[in-house]
Amino acid sequence: MARYLESSCRKCRRYGTKLFLKGDRCASEKCAFEKRKYAPGQHGNTGRRPKVTDFGIHLVEKQKAKFYYGLMERQFERYYYEASSQRKIPTGDRLVQLLELRLDNVVYRLGIAPSRAMSRQIVLHRKVFVNGHYVNIPSYRVKTGDIITFKPELKENVYVKHSMERNLAIPEWLVFDPSAYRAEVVNMPDKSTANAPFNDQLIVEFYSK
Repeated sequence: MARYLESSCRKCRRYGTKLFLKGDRCASEKCAFEKRKYAPGQHGNTGRRPKVTDFGIHLVEKQKAKFYYGLMERQFERYYYEASSQRKIPTGDRLVQLLELRLDNVVYRLGIAPSRAMSRQIVLHRKVFVNGHYVNIPSYRVKTGDIITFKPELKENVYVKHSMERNLAIPEWLVFDPSAYRAEVVNMPDKSTANAPFNDQLIVEFYSK
C-alpha cells in the first residue's frame, strides 16, 4: 500500500500539478505535492531541470489526463480516436466529455468515493445499478436520462460515509439525492464543468503529429 501511495504522489510531483489520485489525502496536510513541489528523484530539488521539448510538453498533458482518469495507454488512445472521429464539437471537448461519462467517474463526481480508484472498486464489486440493472464495468458510458442507484449496504461503508460528509459540489449535469443515494444524468457534461488539470488542446496536438 505504501508503494502505491508513493507512486501516486510521485506522479503529481513529476507533472507539477495535483491529479487527486488519493482523494482526501490530496486535500490534507499529508499531501506530498504540498510538502515537496518539485520533481521526484535526487536531482528534483536542484532547480536545474532539463529543457522540455515541444514533444515533451504535449506528452505531459496527455499523461496528466491519462492518470487523472485512471486509464491505461490503449484505453486513452481509444477515447481520443473516438472523439476525433466526430465533427459536431471540438475533439478536445468531446474527449473530456467521453471521459466524464464513464461510470466510475460519475460515482466519483457524486462524492460517494474519495478517489476514482475507490469508485472503480465500488463499480467492480457490483454496488451500482443503472436503470435498475447491475453494472460492474467502470468504463460503462452513462447517457442523459440514466438513473443511477446503489446497493443499500454501501451506505454503511466507512469510507463512503466520510466521503459524503465532505458535501462536495455536484456537477450541473448530475442531480443527486443523498438521502436515497439516487442520481440522474440530466445533461451532457462539458469541459467547463470537468475542471480537469490538463490542456486538452495540447493532447489533440500530440495525437495529430
